[in-house]
Amino acid sequence: MTRTPRRALAGVAALALAATGVLAATAPAGAAPNSGKANAAADCAGRSVPASKISIQMFSYFGWTRNAGVEPVLAELAEVGYQNIEPFAFGPNPYGGYSGEELRDLLKGYGMKAPSSHGSTNEATWDQQLEYYKALGQKYVGSGGFASPGIGSYEDVLATAETLNRLGEASVKNGTGKIFGHNHQSEFTTTYVDPETGETKSAWQILVENTDPRYVTFQVDVFWAADAGVDVVQLLEDYGDRIELLHIKDGDLNGDARGIPGDVGEGDIEWGPILEAAQGHVKLYIVERDGAPADIEFARDSFEFLTCFEY
Repeated sequence: MTRTPRRALAGVAALALAATGVLAATAPAGAAPNSGKANAAADCAGRSVPASKISIQMFSYFGWTRNAGVEPVLAELAEVGYQNIEPFAFGPNPYGGYSGEELRDLLKGYGMKAPSSHGSTNEATWDQQLEYYKALGQKYVGSGGFASPGIGSYEDVLATAETLNRLGEASVKNGTGKIFGHNHQSEFTTTYVDPETGETKSAWQILVENTDPRYVTFQVDVFWAADAGVDVVQLLEDYGDRIELLHIKDGDLNGDARGIPGDVGEGDIEWGPILEAAQGHVKLYIVERDGAPADIEFARDSFEFLTCFEY
């Protein structure tokens, strides 16, 4: 599936957010409460993506949180109107060093939740991971990739599908929902011949076909899929019932080279058809920009774009 990159700015009404209403939740001392900007202004209500379904992958602000701390960044995100974040963790340490309960309570004070996160999918420590996810209150579990053993061979892809099925079943039984796989380019550019049909399929397609929809879903990173040559609209039309999360990432698509991420709505992704195709399937729209500058501009502009987008 291929696409021709086009700028997505035509037909976009970039409406400014207005501070209308006040969220009832009480923020921690010194925090900026979620002010009701989540609904963006009456002119945007009911069009495009509701604020309750918008999240932000905190890896975007890895540098900012490392320098300023977690709470000041959460305060600014809440002021913009974010109701959800997607934390991440490298190695054994949870996001920000918080326990699941501590992070849940911290977010609650800002009127926020963490319905998904990027963490470890190590099967040996999965029970421990699930305890953390349950304490945090997650509804989806997963990582910034796929479980082991990976996609290095056709047999590995099938084994990875089985790992996802096992981990996902354990998570569903734990009350923390389905496991998701998160793509970069290689899941689409890596292909194998199905020995039964002779059809050439991407590793991503093989994973979809060999995982149990009761336990496994997919988080499609729109930018990396498009950079791999995927028609994301067609992907959503063909596999929408298996795609419950989208990473909303934009930027300059470089074809075979690695694309350059930027702010949502300011790159080569044509969002109108994608958001329309996602209707009725996608439960969470998670904005992300790798290496976002250490200020609120990316988060604010991306949030405004999604809540006020017309198509």
